[in-house]
Amino acid sequence: MTPEHPTSTGPHDLALDPPPGCPAHGRGPGGLQRLYGPGTEELGELYEQLREEHGPVAPALLHDDLPIWIVLGHAENLQMARTPSHFTKDTRLWSPMREGKVRPDHPLMPHIAWQPICAHAEGDEHKRLRGAVTSAMATLDERSVRRYIHRATQSLVNRFCEEGRADLVGQFAEHLPMAVMCQILGMPDEYNDRMVAAARDALKGSETAVASHEYVVDALSRLTTRRRAQPGEDFTSHLITHPAGLTDDEVREHLRLVLFAAYEATVNLLSNVLRMVLTDPRFLAQLNGGEMTVPEAVEQVLWDEPPFSTIFAYIAKQDTELGGQRIRKGDGLFFAPAPGNLDPRVRPDLSAHMRGNRSHLAFGGGPHECPGQDVGRAIADVGVDALLTRLPDVQLDCEEDELRWTTSIASRHLVELPVHFEPRPQQEEAKLRPSHAQVPPQRAGRPTPATPTPAPPAPEPVRPGPVPHPARRPNAWRRFLSWWRGY
Repeated sequence: MTPEHPTSTGPHDLALDPPPGCPAHGRGPGGLQRLYGPGTEELGELYEQLREEHGPVAPALLHDDLPIWIVLGHAENLQMARTPSHFTKDTRLWSPMREGKVRPDHPLMPHIAWQPICAHAEGDEHKRLRGAVTSAMATLDERSVRRYIHRATQSLVNRFCEEGRADLVGQFAEHLPMAVMCQILGMPDEYNDRMVAAARDALKGSETAVASHEYVVDALSRLTTRRRAQPGEDFTSHLITHPAGLTDDEVREHLRLVLFAAYEATVNLLSNVLRMVLTDPRFLAQLNGGEMTVPEAVEQVLWDEPPFSTIFAYIAKQDTELGGQRIRKGDGLFFAPAPGNLDPRVRPDLSAHMRGNRSHLAFGGGPHECPGQDVGRAIADVGVDALLTRLPDVQLDCEEDELRWTTSIASRHLVELPVHFEPRPQQEEAKLRPSHAQVPPQRAGRPTPATPTPAPPAPEPVRPGPVPHPARRPNAWRRFLSWWRGY
């Protein structure tokens, strides 16, 4: 392979680098760049420097100076993800892991540690586990899920609509995905403020993260036991009853994977869509003028600010070449949606809208492509649209440069999004829940208008508000969007 980016040093080889602790590991010509510690607060800028120096695949160092490749090119990321004969997700094959160089309390151990789940499996085992997950996901009825997202959005907006002010991260974006996922998994009674706080704490890696993680896993264990004894019409039941014959441990671990991955990704996506709509006048004007739909805005955000910046890791199964670099058997490589989406070969003009283009890397690719991406899109599409319809005058309540983020190698999480708006009365929520079809339906491009049959009432994810006051009739564009969305 001939590198399409010029490099001054030629193909790199991690095996030829100096040992950890050597002065040559400092930043400088021929040295490896650390992805942690001082000077890495803005990883986006660092990735562009690495791209300039090494091209689409660059050598770098993780915590404890463990060598890693960061795949910066769009085509190279897809080549890696779509070539299971050369690259695997089985982290047990990573050379530092096999050589005992990864300490048990390594900061990235939650991402590094191998688990018996489809995300780390390959071959027949991957087909068995992944098949159960995708089949259970396919039983979700998209129209019913969207109606439930709309109702959950109304519940959350009812909590703060009379105040005239809110934090759309802490009071909305961090709650809506959990409400929807608990309902989809079949445990709506577990959704509450404590479940949201536990999930956020577990993902932050704080001192109480282990206890928070156990709280969530305990809820999933109870759900698994309950549905094993009495299956219902929910994701968990379909996962348990699938012909693949998953054990209770396998069911619980996949529920944990689905809940945490979907939750973190959707919180970031929802926060970023709201931020973009509120801070970029082009978006709000185009949405209000009917020139852009909320789904199009979501896709633009998936290009500009994907929910996960990088994903650890693919491991080379044999000596190979990628992006002009020699990759040794056992080398680890970061799948990197954030820098990959900014590849100048794909996006020479970053200010140009990517309307209608879904070729971004936000949901991965190949055998391990995210199976729940349509649910994440639906939460962002419906949640943002319903909130803007309910609070059409919502505005940012601070300067854009005052917004704060928590940044890690894996993602960039918006801390808060303060807004103000004209106070409004609460509204009643329709008692609808997502249903699960016996025959898995395929996702349609644009639903046809139909009168949905209401599903049986289900426990409310949040407390309903008081009797509603009459609301103003939405404009024609909002009425069309409501019809198009199916509610």
